[in-house]
Amino acid sequence: MPARTETARGPQRPPDPASQRVPAGPSPHGHFQRGAAQHRRGRTYGALDLGTNNCRLLIARPSADGFTVVDAYSRVVRLGEGLLEAGRLSDAAMDRTVAALAACADKLARRDVRLTRNVATEACRRASNGRAFVERVYKETGIALDIISPAEEARLAVLGCHVLIDTAGPPALVFDIGGGSTELMLVEPAAVDGTPAILDWISMPWGVVSLAETEPQWPSAEGRLAAYERMLAEVQPWLARFAGRLAARGVADVQLLGTSGTITTLASVQLGLPGYDRRRVDGCAVVTGDLADLCRSIGLRSVAERARIACVGPDRAELIVAGCAILEAILTQWPGGQVRVADRGIREGILRTLMGRDGTWMAGA
Repeated sequence: MPARTETARGPQRPPDPASQRVPAGPSPHGHFQRGAAQHRRGRTYGALDLGTNNCRLLIARPSADGFTVVDAYSRVVRLGEGLLEAGRLSDAAMDRTVAALAACADKLARRDVRLTRNVATEACRRASNGRAFVERVYKETGIALDIISPAEEARLAVLGCHVLIDTAGPPALVFDIGGGSTELMLVEPAAVDGTPAILDWISMPWGVVSLAETEPQWPSAEGRLAAYERMLAEVQPWLARFAGRLAARGVADVQLLGTSGTITTLASVQLGLPGYDRRRVDGCAVVTGDLADLCRSIGLRSVAERARIACVGPDRAELIVAGCAILEAILTQWPGGQVRVADRGIREGILRTLMGRDGTWMAGA
């Protein structure tokens, strides 16, 4: 097991850590020592996002472009599998997730990461045994998870992708379709001092895992269509209420910016890519109507048919339907124009925050 994580105030204990100072392997120097800015810029930083479906890690160093990624990890763990019905995390889901987090801990140690923040979102927020799971993770891996609020989740997502907003355009509607929840944020197009202003936001209790678990995998085309319409009907009232709030603010036009695996996957399909390519997807713009049509087309296919689609594959074949329904509902509520796609979000927001507090952030990434 890696060395215990410490902060400048001493050992970090769950349940509410903020960021972690990480010792370099067996070295006794667990406390982070501040030196010259140039010296600190050579350090590595970590950002871990444990969602309802995925466990993702980024390790980066400050650079002229903000930061340069030196290592990454992503694993589908389905931590929230069965949570909607049981109200708690299952033993199998926790075991899978602990194994993934142990791999993250090994990467952090090998890369000599001295400062990291590790966040957990909707699955741990909602589960009755979420806090106990956090304690287990710390005991077995040395990683202290911070169960963040929906508001903090929204803030980090916006901070991570706001550089893709057109500063000359109308307010941006940034949406993050997660595993257990979906956040939508109305954001000022121009950031003040590099920090985007969130004017209004909403967190829906529906993500690709939680919404998918409301419907079985129907074998017939008629059953799939009915199930898809029911999923749309779960999401649409939330969006309609939020649209009403925006209208009350006098917001008649928005620019759409989407982040998360659902929209990056569907954008890659829309672009006709033979395999996922972040360089082609991150920052691309897709016609809203075309993407909505693609959502419905994929959502109504069988599991086997979806698994054969390039960039979807067997891993996403089941859950992509719920993601399609959520995305189509958003695009239908705010139709017209284009949607910008971001392959960046919470982890990038964490890295920017850590480097900013440490005095090593040099530019917008």
